[in-house]
Amino acid sequence: MNHLDKLEARSIHLIREAYSEFKNLCMLWSIGKDSTVLLWLARKAFYGHVPFPLVHIDTGFKIPEMIEYRDKLAKEYKLDMIYGQNREALKKKHTFPDGKVTRIQCCKNLKTEALKNTLSGVWPRYRLNHNTGEYEVDKNKEPYIGVIVGARSDEEGSRSKERYFSPRDRNNDWDVGDQPPEFWNQYKTDFAPGTHVRVHPLLDWTELNIWEYIKRENIPTVSLYYNQGDGKRYRSLGCYPCTKPIDSDARTVDEIVEELKTGKLANIAERSGRAQDKEDGGLETLRRDGYM
Repeated sequence: MNHLDKLEARSIHLIREAYSEFKNLCMLWSIGKDSTVLLWLARKAFYGHVPFPLVHIDTGFKIPEMIEYRDKLAKEYKLDMIYGQNREALKKKHTFPDGKVTRIQCCKNLKTEALKNTLSGVWPRYRLNHNTGEYEVDKNKEPYIGVIVGARSDEEGSRSKERYFSPRDRNNDWDVGDQPPEFWNQYKTDFAPGTHVRVHPLLDWTELNIWEYIKRENIPTVSLYYNQGDGKRYRSLGCYPCTKPIDSDARTVDEIVEELKTGKLANIAERSGRAQDKEDGGLETLRRDGYM
């Protein structure tokens, strides 16, 4: 087995372990490269079928191509596709683009709060009806106990502190200093009632591994990751008011792999285009409160 084979095998094992241990399980799909690789691995783990819902938190400010891509793949792969949204904040314009709150507070409103209340079933969930092709209010309001996430430890400092099976309390809060030990591939999956557990099958993957795997498996990704002729491309995807592209001539997966191998981006953080990360507290503050 080569390195990618080993990463793939461990990730598939973790996905299957989560499926066997948690009754109400879902997978977060942000439409980005990491969570799309995670979706690919889940399909491999269950021979083309994903036996749990895919959950997307729609902030209302995603780049339109991302939503189009989500629905295209959901229909093609016959996914149990669900999205959640903080419709109240959007209605009252409690967002950064509307000038009423900071970027961090906007993320809390549209991502953290929407995620918490979608996972718990307190707010409405919207499920894709494959017969009509439209989203409808989901009648199932049971909370998700296990949540599979495409976080990588090398992507950002706070994510390097995660475990494969990482507990959150009733409020989705993450206690960084109280994580279970994981030795010799032994994982704690039995937690107190009210706990929900984030599962991280991609924790050991690097950005280069992700792109090498996308190349090997020929995984479809949004065109935003590639230079379209203006010398720029997105390295990390998010909301369009707070996410900026980087300077890059890479037009294909091969060229992105080469770009990463040569070290051209070695001194540029992967999430350098995410403006909210630069505000006070940044991503770790958001993640302690329950963000992805």
